Parts: sequence; structure tokens; C-alpha cells
Amino acid sequence: MIRETIVTTRSPDGEPHIAPMGATVIEGGYLLQPFRPSRTLDNLMATREAVLNFTDDVRLFAACVIGRRFPVDVRKATRVKGVRLSDALSHDEVSVDIIEDDPQRPKFHCRVVYSDGHRRFLGMNRAKAAVLEAAVLVSRLSMLADEKVDREMEYLAIAVEKTAGPEEFEAWGWLTEAIAEHRRKRAS
Repeated sequence: MIRETIVTTRSPDGEPHIAPMGATVIEGGYLLQPFRPSRTLDNLMATREAVLNFTDDVRLFAACVIGRRFPVDVRKATRVKGVRLSDALSHDEVSVDIIEDDPQRPKFHCRVVYSDGHRRFLGMNRAKAAVLEAAVLVSRLSMLADEKVDREMEYLAIAVEKTAGPEEFEAWGWLTEAIAEHRRKRAS
């Protein structure tokens, strides 16, 4: 099973970095597989620690994918040297036990060293899932055919139109504009 998270890491000099990532659940922890090159990968190699933040605010996923500035409050983590999202539903602090190198996606086998819950999960929302899927599509625009992107966005739009609240509509708008911008740049 893969859980979509916001991973916070830190550079060796302590600078925090926030990135969306699918974390594969393994016994005792998670498998993280960041693509090369990435700051998350560099930070994991250097510090061997991270925080997996579980949030239902899909704007954060969308903002990270498109490089949009979005205000994020953080707090000091409990057991690792780093930060967690203040508004996360819960978080798991992890330590890297094993690194399997790979030219494209190294594997970081992480053990949970601390876990905490912060606020109640209020239930599922199909629009949140649709925005998350759209963010994944946008992160892969250079690899996917326009027709596939259009077909999937058209289908995902149904859930957004039927079930979205203001946050999901905002994130959806950012992502649809990112697709249009990508195509404008490619055409010029």
C-alpha cells in the first residue's frame, strides 16, 4: 500500500524542505523512493531522517507540484532533527535503516521512531482524491500524452464538481492552469 504524504526533510545545515511523496508501507515503517535529482533525496542521504506528514489539505500537494508558494506552518519534530507540519492530521518520524542505491530511484527503508496524531480526520471527500490524482498527472506532464491528461482530467473533474469545497476548488484551479501553462510554454 502507498500512502500519499508530505515529507519534510532537512539539509545538513538544518534548512527544511517540503515535498509530496508516495510512501510504501512496509513492516515497521516505510519505503521512500525519491527520483534523482531531488532535494529530498539529497537530504535523506545526508541526514538519514524524515517526517511523513499525513494531511487532508490537498492544496499543499498541488502547490508543491507546481512550485507555488503556499504558507505552511511547521513545528519542531519530537525525535528527529527536523520539522513537521503544524496542521497535519498526524505524522510519523522516521530513521533510514537501509539505502539501496539506484541510478533513477534509490530506495530508503525507513523505521518509524515516533508517531503522533494531532487532529480528527473528518472523512473521505472524492474531490480531495481527484485533486491528488491531478497533482500526480501534472508532475508527469512531460511524460504523458496530452490526450491521456485531458481524458483523466475530464473524468477527475466530475468528482471535483460534485464534492469539492473551497480548498479543493482552489487547488484544482492551480493544477488546470499549470497544464495550460505547460502547453503554452511547449508551443512557444
